[in-house]
Formats: sequence, C-alpha cells, structure tokens
Amino acid sequence: MENQKINLTSSFIQLASCPDGKNQMFYRDSKTQGLGLRVTQNGVKSFVFETWFNDRSLRVTIGDVSTWTISKAQSEARRLKVLSDQGIDIRKQRAEQKSLAIAEGYKGVIGLLAWNEYIAARRHKWGIRHLSDHLDMVREGGGLIKQGLRNGQSNIKSAGILRKLLSQPIKQITREKVEEWLKSEVDMRPARVRIALSALKAFFTWMGDQSDYKSLIHIDACDRLAKELPPKNAKDDCLQKEQLKSWFEGVTKNQNKVIRSYLQILLLTGARRNELATLKWEDLDLVWNMATIRDKVEGTRQISITPYVAKLLQDLPRINEYVFSSKNAKLGYITEPRKAHQIALQSSGLPELSIHGLRRSFGTLAEWVECPAGVSAQIMGHKPSAIAEKHYRRRPIDLLRMWHTKIEKFILDEAGLVQPTWDELKLRQSIRLVS
Repeated sequence: MENQKINLTSSFIQLASCPDGKNQMFYRDSKTQGLGLRVTQNGVKSFVFETWFNDRSLRVTIGDVSTWTISKAQSEARRLKVLSDQGIDIRKQRAEQKSLAIAEGYKGVIGLLAWNEYIAARRHKWGIRHLSDHLDMVREGGGLIKQGLRNGQSNIKSAGILRKLLSQPIKQITREKVEEWLKSEVDMRPARVRIALSALKAFFTWMGDQSDYKSLIHIDACDRLAKELPPKNAKDDCLQKEQLKSWFEGVTKNQNKVIRSYLQILLLTGARRNELATLKWEDLDLVWNMATIRDKVEGTRQISITPYVAKLLQDLPRINEYVFSSKNAKLGYITEPRKAHQIALQSSGLPELSIHGLRRSFGTLAEWVECPAGVSAQIMGHKPSAIAEKHYRRRPIDLLRMWHTKIEKFILDEAGLVQPTWDELKLRQSIRLVS
C-alpha cells in the first residue's frame, strides 16, 4: 500500500480516485492497522486488509465500499489482525471455510456467497452501472430511503429483488423455485424482473463453469422462463417541438445548477444517460469545443460542443473530477436524475417522459433541420447500420459541429431561448477569468 496514511471518511472515499497511468491505488487508514482502500482505474472501490505474515506481504479483500461501512471494515480488519498475529493464515482459513461449506452442501445463504464471488470474478469486465445493478439486486432491506421529494417523507428500503431467492442453498434453487419467484414479482415490476432473470441466467452459466459449484446447481433453473414475461413493448416517448418551451421552463426552475444543466445537455446532445453523467473535466476541450465520451458501442467517441452547451458547461462548479458532480452520490457524479426530471414535467403539465426519451427526442428533432440520419446517429453514438456508414463514412468533427449547431438552434428557437455566438462565449469566459 501507499505509505501515506489517510483518515478514511465517507467524503474521502467518495472523492478518492486512481491516478492516471496506474491500474489501482491504495490508501491506508490512519486509525486501523492494516486497513486500506483500494481504488481501481475504472472507479471500483473496496476495503482491503494487508499485513506481514511469515515474512511476506499478505493482502485480502474485505468487501466493496457500497456494502461495507467504514466502521464494519475497521472491525473486520482488527479481527483479521488478531488472527494473523496468532499465526493463522487468513487466506488459508478462508479457503478451508469455503471447502467445508462445499462439503456440507452449502448450508445457509450460500447463493449469496456464490453471487458475491461471481461479482468479484466478473466486475473488471463490467461498467459501473452494470456492477451497481448486480449489487442492488441482493441488497439488504431495512434502511431508510427518501420518498416524495415535496414532503420529505421517508420509507423503509426493500430488499434486492434476488436476495430472498439467493438466500437459499444453491441445491434448492430449482427451476420451480425460480418460476415461483418470477410469478410473485412480475406483476409489480416486469422490467426489473426481466433484467434480474437475465442476470440470474448469466450467474448460473458462470457457476456451471466453476468446479466448486457445477455439481450443485440445477443448470436448467432459468431455462424457458422468459416466455412467462409480458411482451417487451418498445418505448416511443418523445418531446414534440411544441412542448420544448414548457420542458425548458420546467427544467430551469430546478435550483440545482448541475441537475438542470445535465438534463438540458442530455437533450441537446442525444447522449446516453450514464455516458454523460461520467464525463470528466479532462474529457472536455473548451478551446476546440470537443468532448470525448465513453461510448458503450465504440469505447469512446468524440462529439462537438455546441454554443449553448458550452455556456452551460462554463457555469458549472468544479467540485471534483466529474463535470456533473454530486456531493451526495457515492460515486461522485449524478446517478439518479429521474426524480428531478419528473418534477420538471409535472410543474410544466407535460406527460411522462423517460430520461432515455430525451435521447430519442434529439434524434427525432434533428429531422426538422433535415440533418442526415447518419450524422445524428454518429453524434448519438448509434452503431452504424448500413454498409456505407460502416465502411465509407468518416465524418470530421467540423462537419458534425455544423449540423449539431443547427439542431441546437432549432431546439432553442422552439423553446424561446437564444443561442449565443462563439464571440459572446469567449468574451464571457474572459470576464469570468478576470473576476
């Protein structure tokens, strides 16, 4: 671990990052011997314990920061320190406990144990959102969550959708059990059940490849159950041009500058929710007005920054490495914009519109300026669908900016807003720098 010792607080953990050029970074806890925080290049954070054992460095992972509190991690580190001081190899002890559990037929909550091992084995291949979904599916219930933004009411947080099912021994999770679970949940939250069933099927496939688990599972536990789900209806929610004025009025009423800018930029770029939320300041080039977005299809893509978007970005506070920062979110950036958006819609008298509907709106509104479909698709990061688009179209950023600026101006004109000129933005920025 790094020699520097840090007081591991919630705020520090939230802001901790891995420096460029490193795969992972370790921070020692100044209060608890052996406890540290590991931060990987892709933002995964976990508590670890490290000590010297038989003249060699010994390190084990305690758990993810989203499931372990600081106090619990400190207690676990002290427990592991006592064991190692007694001459017990904690890695060997863990392996023996696992072998004993296998020999005893995985009594207790072994489904959850295997799920945690599955996450540990696969998380380096997943994005932050995918990892968060898997952790959320097995979360414990009982914590307080806020409900009803207007009256500040709170409610008890329910357990994750898969927790009850996976709290059984693996041998008991049969196809009948999974089907029973599905039928009990599908009417209340069909979309969530669809995602959970897909994750569960991938989990069972992984266990089928593990020597410790393959003899215990019912490999057909998730087979042919998708037919029990209701048809997946394609969403078509989209802002009409005559609704733009009301939408902008509702969004700009929000007192949180980061939230209202984020929602507007979602509409004006057609970006996916998470790829915009995770945008970092280092990804912006406000001299040449370009941004590098982490694209789920291509890895990364470059998009132009249009005048009004540039104005919104100029006004954002630099709290941490993320453009759309959040002091309350564990990851340091906006993770749940839906409630704020819903309030904006209600205050404007507009119908329901999903966050993804803003992306759909951009693609639809682009047609009003007769923007070529391939241009708007490239801005939005759609996978090319035609041979010409795949192999013969390599549009420069200048060409994308020309069309993107036209799309932005059309949207702003319909909303009754003025698109600033680049000269106005330069003057505005120079005044900000002087002041």
